[in-house]
Amino acid sequence: MAPHDIRRPFKRRPISDQQKRRELSLLRQCQNRSDAQQRARNLASSVISLQSTSPDVDPEVLSEAEPDLDAGEESESSSFDVRHASRLRGPEARKWFARQLMLPEWMIDVPDNLSLDWYVLARPAGKRCFVVSSDGTTVSRLRNGSVLHHFPSALPGGARKKGTSGPAQSYSILDCIFHESDQTYYVIDMVCWRGYSLYECTAEFRFFWMQSKLAETGACDPPSFYHKFRFSAVPFYNCDQSGLHSAYTGSLPYVKDGLLFYNKHAHYHIGNTPLVLIWKDEKCSQYVIDTDNNGQVPEQQYIVLELQDDGKLVTSDDPPIPFNSLNADFLQQSGLSSGSLIRFAIGDGGLMCVDGRFEKADLQYISASNRARAFADSYSKIMFQYMARRSPLKVEDLASMISHESQQDKPLEVEMAD
Repeated sequence: MAPHDIRRPFKRRPISDQQKRRELSLLRQCQNRSDAQQRARNLASSVISLQSTSPDVDPEVLSEAEPDLDAGEESESSSFDVRHASRLRGPEARKWFARQLMLPEWMIDVPDNLSLDWYVLARPAGKRCFVVSSDGTTVSRLRNGSVLHHFPSALPGGARKKGTSGPAQSYSILDCIFHESDQTYYVIDMVCWRGYSLYECTAEFRFFWMQSKLAETGACDPPSFYHKFRFSAVPFYNCDQSGLHSAYTGSLPYVKDGLLFYNKHAHYHIGNTPLVLIWKDEKCSQYVIDTDNNGQVPEQQYIVLELQDDGKLVTSDDPPIPFNSLNADFLQQSGLSSGSLIRFAIGDGGLMCVDGRFEKADLQYISASNRARAFADSYSKIMFQYMARRSPLKVEDLASMISHESQQDKPLEVEMAD
């Protein structure tokens, strides 16, 4: 194995850092029983009512490929309602709305029991957003809080139409990607349906509802007067050999931007979660390695880290992962302060890893990050981008793991004596 190959071959089974986070996330699910119903109600109220005309809310459209995608952590308070959200401006608004979405980690290690415990789906290229239908209207909002569309829909409570009725508290929240070329909202997850919160339901249950409930409403029908945009549930597959092949090579009505892997037991977790993973290569995504403003891949990998009080430079993970530190003299000269987001290039020394675990990094200071950034990069994104330049995790590696698990699951054949 080459010295820079930081991946772990599928036959080696030591527990990786990412696998530890997956196990810890599943454990926390069992221990944390928050008020998911109240959280969904507050989110629906905030998405519908936050003033979209405020000049202080950054209207910048954020794409999935941007670094903000990987950031996020648990919402500070489940009682954070529309009155609080409406006061947020600029970066704070972006941070709050980013933290309402479940954000995947980048796949840097193949999960255990991939063929048994995981779904795979082809992620549509487009704008990630929440879609909320309530009180006769439908609103889609981007992660930064700005309105993408305000429109009537066939979703429950999504249009003022004669002959429709329902409880006053009936609202639905969908996690979608808007695909520009066919003007379709592709639904990748269902957060709430007719006022019933799905936060603490497993992905297995949410996906079943997503497929069945959408079809019942007519939301998947072509656009009409009371239904401006079409909705479509993204097909998902069991992550066996057949499912992986279908997601990776199958013909779909949208442009792919990588594959998403969902742990079947995962709840809808606000912020980063290792129970949902994103993976890309050149065959299923136009953008695997980050590009510059001209769409070109730079010679060096650039990352953004957050400065802490003690001078440590950390990722956006919870808990944050330290990558390096700055000395007091440099901090005084640069004018940087705690909470600053700083851009670095990875030098010739690269990222030093031992048995797949990060040890230290060779970082070259570039500048303070653009103010439009809300978060530092996540550990998994930095590592995935580093691997993509040197020793990428290939689809053959995923298929090999599935095949290996299938062989292990086969019952032993015992020849019976006559």
